[in-house]
Amino acid sequence: MKQSKRIGCILLSTLFIFILLAGCGKITSNTTEKVFNYGTMAYGVAMGNAGLNPHDGYSGWSAVRYGVGETLFKFNSSMELEPWLAKDYKQLDEYTTQINLRDDVFFSNGNKMTGEAVKACFENLIDVHDRAPKDLQIKSITADGQSVTIVSEKKVPGLMNYLCDPYGAIIDMTAGINQDKNVVGTGPYVGVKVTDAEIDLEANKKYWNGSPKVNKVNVKSIPDGDTLTMALQSGEIDAAQGLPYVSLKLFQSDNKYTISSTNTSRVYQAALNYNSKIIQDNAVRKAMAMCMDKDGFTSVLLQGNGGPAVGPFPDNFKFGGNALEDTGYDIEGAKKLLESAGWIDTDGDGIREKNNQKLSINWLTYTSRQELPLLAESVQASYKKAGIDVKINATDSYKDFLKAGNYDVFANAFVTAPTGDTQYYFTTHVVDGSDYNRGNYHNNKVEIMVEQLRNEFDSNKRSDLAIQISQQILDDNAYIYASHLKMSFVMKKGITGFAAHPSDYYEITVNLDKN
Repeated sequence: MKQSKRIGCILLSTLFIFILLAGCGKITSNTTEKVFNYGTMAYGVAMGNAGLNPHDGYSGWSAVRYGVGETLFKFNSSMELEPWLAKDYKQLDEYTTQINLRDDVFFSNGNKMTGEAVKACFENLIDVHDRAPKDLQIKSITADGQSVTIVSEKKVPGLMNYLCDPYGAIIDMTAGINQDKNVVGTGPYVGVKVTDAEIDLEANKKYWNGSPKVNKVNVKSIPDGDTLTMALQSGEIDAAQGLPYVSLKLFQSDNKYTISSTNTSRVYQAALNYNSKIIQDNAVRKAMAMCMDKDGFTSVLLQGNGGPAVGPFPDNFKFGGNALEDTGYDIEGAKKLLESAGWIDTDGDGIREKNNQKLSINWLTYTSRQELPLLAESVQASYKKAGIDVKINATDSYKDFLKAGNYDVFANAFVTAPTGDTQYYFTTHVVDGSDYNRGNYHNNKVEIMVEQLRNEFDSNKRSDLAIQISQQILDDNAYIYASHLKMSFVMKKGITGFAAHPSDYYEITVNLDKN
């Protein structure tokens, strides 16, 4: 009897252990698939980066940010150049560069990345992209096994830096580009569904540089700050980029979350439209520069998540704001300047006039960067103290107004040194015919100096030229620089390998994990 009970107990214990193991096996099966849900304000049509095709506008930023595309070289946390898909490069002469590629890189479809594949990718890039041809100045590309040789039309001292721009992400042109702007890249993730508001990604099982730890990633555009905050609090998303600063404080004091922050070269700037009659008055431009309360904007409205800017580059850059002089915040000085230029409040309504024209500024900006409407409101308040009226047009349809020329000022956010070099900003913003010269600015001295910069290989001389160009822009009051941004990612505890980078490029990487 005792023997039967003992056998029964053993059988019962064995059955219990079997059930437990089966259950554990089932739990393990369910938890091995890790899904990372990411909400961001930095993706979408309004940002110009919808889709994953690096040859389309700024969509390369999305390709690289979300782990689909990779470039030949990349930047480390100190913004220093280092190899990525390439092993190294050699400057054969001032016009010729040979780039040697890694031999172990494959596209997500299994095709090998060869010199011919890179050549085909770059040839398509310079055929269809809006900025790359002017930046790269490529005359010819030849491929030989695992190397490509680029011959430039002009001297391009920053060529390797330019190739770190996300438009330089290497994609397999034999796979084509899908109608939904999806591509085949070399990164740790593959786009499976791409829309203007959302991207679904799966781990690249053929990734050349390790195994992704997270199986699936969902990137969702959430342009409303309150909605983004609630999505993170509710657990709908695991991490967020672009939270309102008021919300950021909530997560700073909550030990269920971690925050990764870094200083960037993203500047909040105002381009003064030289095609506007009122802006053509130098006294008006200078007074506008003097009336921007940068300290108040960064300390109060940005709550310390940025620093006052003098020029286009942050203070920690060799050619940054510390090397420049600006007007400073001086309302009384601005009043005197305007008075001497004939701008006087004759009817007592607080707004100055000249030749029967009110000193009223049409301030165009957009809402998908939370800081820009705040800047507009700050300017509206401080300018009024000097007798300048500001009419704000904050709209994500801003391109229509730019095209029509219906603005006096266009305020936007821009990463001025994403390639770790000054030339990028100047060639896109201040020279004739540049893509983002929204102020229609022209200065002969600037044209000459930027051309010198294009041909100068010496890094110290390049820095000196950058300082001179920046100072001339400030002296002309062509741009007013408000602040450089501190970027923060907020994530649940247990998210690792997800860190803010000063280039604002690299977000979803093979190191991402969720525990």
